[in-house]
Amino acid sequence: MFKGVLEEHGGVKIIGMDTITNVEKADSGHLVLSASHGGTSAGSYGLKYPFAAVFFNDAGVGKDNAGIAALTMLEAAGIPGGTYSHMTARIGDVRDSWENGVISHINAAARKMGFRQGDSVKEAMRRVAKAISKK
Repeated sequence: MFKGVLEEHGGVKIIGMDTITNVEKADSGHLVLSASHGGTSAGSYGLKYPFAAVFFNDAGVGKDNAGIAALTMLEAAGIPGGTYSHMTARIGDVRDSWENGVISHINAAARKMGFRQGDSVKEAMRRVAKAISKK
């Protein structure tokens, strides 16, 4: 299972992980890209520490929006969150998510931060990390 820094901009890291269960306190304040689905179980890990933003695979969204349920949980806590399409990146493979993922859903906090549906995950996270580092 991969976990590592994909890029760093002015001290702001983009941390990629194949599973959200690998988050740690040291990841606080950084952007997290997970290859896990964005369901409620994943959302609980996204709430574990104060991340700058957290993104997941939408897993096809599914019944009752189960694959993106984490976004509502994150929004309630003021954490920017989003998903990328399962049709653009494999679930469980963050390297594929980084190289090929396209943002499919975002919460209001992510929209306010500058994330947009249809953007490349890599380009959007890079742009936001650079913006945060200048603050």
